[in-house]
Amino acid sequence: MRFRHPDGSTVHLAYCTNVHPAETLDGVRAQLREHCEPVRRRLGRDRLGIGLWLARDAARALSTDPAALRALRAELDRCGLEVVTLNGFPYEGFGADEVKYRVYRPDWTDPARLSHTTDLARLLAALVPDDVTEGTISTLPFAWRTPYDQDPEAAPAARRAFTTLAGRLDALAETTGKSIRIGVEPEPGCTVETTADALAPLTAIGHPRIGLCLDTCHLATSFEDPGTALDALAAAGVPVVKAQLSAALHAEHPHLPEVRSALAAFAEPRFLHQTRTRTAAGLRGADDLAEALAPGSPLPDGTPWRAHFHVPLHAPPEPPLTSTLPVLRAALARLVGGPAPLTRHLEVETYTWQALPEALRPRSRSRLAEGIAAELTLARDLLTDLGLKELP
Repeated sequence: MRFRHPDGSTVHLAYCTNVHPAETLDGVRAQLREHCEPVRRRLGRDRLGIGLWLARDAARALSTDPAALRALRAELDRCGLEVVTLNGFPYEGFGADEVKYRVYRPDWTDPARLSHTTDLARLLAALVPDDVTEGTISTLPFAWRTPYDQDPEAAPAARRAFTTLAGRLDALAETTGKSIRIGVEPEPGCTVETTADALAPLTAIGHPRIGLCLDTCHLATSFEDPGTALDALAAAGVPVVKAQLSAALHAEHPHLPEVRSALAAFAEPRFLHQTRTRTAAGLRGADDLAEALAPGSPLPDGTPWRAHFHVPLHAPPEPPLTSTLPVLRAALARLVGGPAPLTRHLEVETYTWQALPEALRPRSRSRLAEGIAAELTLARDLLTDLGLKELP
């Protein structure tokens, strides 16, 4: 979906296909027909943006077979889909029964991460529409904090990898005319947990094609204020390459038995749900919601909790829980509500539909498509309320 900002520029809105994990190229092509096109039809749109997730095997297949890449581009066109952004965070296995910490491997000290991201950049340059000159890719925030933070060689190795990548992106722009930018995505528990944590490493890299991906669920989970975060990024000269529109799980009174019971329904075995609370002494956290709820948990329960669980934007949980949609609204107002957009690539990323409590999970492809379309409709309404005009 495309929108005209009051300054005349185009803002793109997509949804991320990691909600339909597919490891192979055949699986990717099938998800376009079976999931993405039905979402487009539900929205009544001739064209729908998707944030494509290409796992390692699918990316390699496309990178080594130009005919397959041309066929994928043709399939996108036939389905009425367009791609301006990729999710480069998960490397493989995102559809596994248990993902948890695996999603952070390989990290940016491993040459495999650089190789994969380079492949993604080259593929994206070939997939973006002819009338679009910029593509974006989100990636993990360097590494999970351990053992990275204890290794004195880790940060220099990651910085060298990003510097190498930046050079490759410059060369790609020269040969294709497409500028591909990479957004490091702060996430709780990682070495770059917050936007504030991102300032030093990104300014050390100091390249305009390496910036930040702002995920509003992660921002809210760490109790960051959107305005403060975006002001600090602007002051440091760190660009917001893309933004992922998402909402976290919020519990105002986690000490109450009924609240803990409601939270327990979201403590599931597939994904990691980092949980945070803000106290007078600062931010405190647990690596997973189940850990936070366990007897003897070190997480204080006298202040509100937020958990890294991507709640569907249009469907907050029932009381006594809620979502952090107000944080998303505030962030979006700052991102695109000013005289010029701070980023032009927006992506709804609710990959947890099938991890919701049993009673809330969609039971069919049709119901999932309906839910995703409802999320995009809410995002569209937020954008038009900020003065953006939806384009055909």
